[in-house]
Amino acid sequence: MRDAFLFSAELWQWEGKSAWHFVSVPPDESEEIREQPRMPRGFGSVRVSVRIGSSTWKTSIFPDSQRGSYLLPVKKSVRESEGISTGDVVQVELKPLE
Repeated sequence: MRDAFLFSAELWQWEGKSAWHFVSVPPDESEEIREQPRMPRGFGSVRVSVRIGSSTWKTSIFPDSQRGSYLLPVKKSVRESEGISTGDVVQVELKPLE
């Protein structure tokens, strides 16, 4: 199991009432994360440490059965400090935490 996952993905906005923004973790990386043994968490979430650009933070990724991958929420403060918006492709470093 890898300690960290590096990938590029598009930032997208949830099509609901809220303004949540996400990056979809690619299917291969999602499968590898899913296979790693860990204590169960609510909604199948996995705690992670994330870096996009010079911004780092801790959050959880959540499984999305429609996409077959995990979803990484990207908070407004990160989007603003990195100058990214919906449709931009971002480089992500993601480290699962125990």
